[in-house]
Amino acid sequence: MIKQYVDVFKLRIGFAITLAALAGMAITPGQQMPAWKVLVLSLTVLIASAAAGAFNQYSECDIDAKMARTKNRPFVSGYFHHDRKWLVIIGLLLLVAVASAAVAFNTMTALNIFLGAFTYAIIYTVWLKRRTWLNIVFGGLAGSFAVLAGAAAVDPSFGPLPGALALVLFLWTPPHFWSLAIAIRDQYAEAGVPMLPVVKGNRKAARIILGHTILLVAVSLIPMFYGSGWIYLAGALSGGGYFLIRSVQLARNQTKQTAMANFYASLVQLCLLMFAVILDASLAA
Repeated sequence: MIKQYVDVFKLRIGFAITLAALAGMAITPGQQMPAWKVLVLSLTVLIASAAAGAFNQYSECDIDAKMARTKNRPFVSGYFHHDRKWLVIIGLLLLVAVASAAVAFNTMTALNIFLGAFTYAIIYTVWLKRRTWLNIVFGGLAGSFAVLAGAAAVDPSFGPLPGALALVLFLWTPPHFWSLAIAIRDQYAEAGVPMLPVVKGNRKAARIILGHTILLVAVSLIPMFYGSGWIYLAGALSGGGYFLIRSVQLARNQTKQTAMANFYASLVQLCLLMFAVILDASLAA
């Protein structure tokens, strides 16, 4: 039962989004947040992400049934009934998350949390997923809004450090997801989803991934010009360097193995960078 709830609410993605929000909070200059506010931010972002994840699975039930990777998801398998009560649950979860953030922090934090969920649930899932290969490009804004939500909890005004980190999240999502899309290209083609490798082919998609990764690593160094320390630099270079190596390998040879290796390298890069942000800020405080 626990696995079904983890799946339907996409909690693995939710924890990554929450980590991005905590990194946004950590990298923003200002007063150090008490533990209870860190906990509230984590919960509100996680709940909003869970609501968006559940809506994604509710909306894509028909697509999920056509793909081997997703055919066992709860709405497809029948473990959860695909009925409108889920829309009520999803709406209430998002309302609780946004309202709690507004009370605990400010309207800017609440707005960014809402925009992150809206971007993933409506812009990506409903408007773009079935129409254009650019779907995940705009879907990447969901992670950016999480960073900005964490930053706004400290300082509602927009600063260069959280702005740079938000841009990193925006640039990270496409090569991460396109790598997976190369590995399961046939499944997306069968389901009629116009992911980049389906539309442009694996070879061109791999080259675009490499270009995105180069830009991503370059942008990830921007915080160094605004006061981030050597721990951040170490995380950015080690994770970014590993991601670049795997992206070069994928550009040379588009196999399922190299695509999945690049997919996992993107996760390594993100985790190293986010933890470096938080550790760098903690030791500097």
